Amino acid sequence: MFDDGTPIYRQIADQIKAEIMNGSLEPGGKVMSTNQYAAFYQINPATAQKAFRELVDEGVLYKQRGVGMFVADDARERLAADFRERFFERVLAPLVVEARQAGISLGDIIDYLEARHGDARGAVKSEEKGARQ
Repeated sequence: MFDDGTPIYRQIADQIKAEIMNGSLEPGGKVMSTNQYAAFYQINPATAQKAFRELVDEGVLYKQRGVGMFVADDARERLAADFRERFFERVLAPLVVEARQAGISLGDIIDYLEARHGDARGAVKSEEKGARQ
């Protein structure tokens, strides 16, 4: 289940985030306890606790004392915004730098995307329109 390249607590947090994004965990839904995670994955409860603490700090989960951990109502939106920001930083920022160095204009990039992936501008406008409704 876990790979050696990433800390286990991070992998647990990422798995919970993925479950929220794919709808397996819904806003307001209860999440397994840290002890349940520890038993299920056969890990130290402190490792599971660290993952949960990180998710609470990010506003993805919230704790109800004596009841358990729950998915925040706006968790999916928070995660989508975080993904978008990381995508721009990790993918698009280096692309723009490299394109400038190669003398490729923004128009050339858009033309390329439209030629290979349909009307990129129309897709973006449709998504923005849908997000505002």
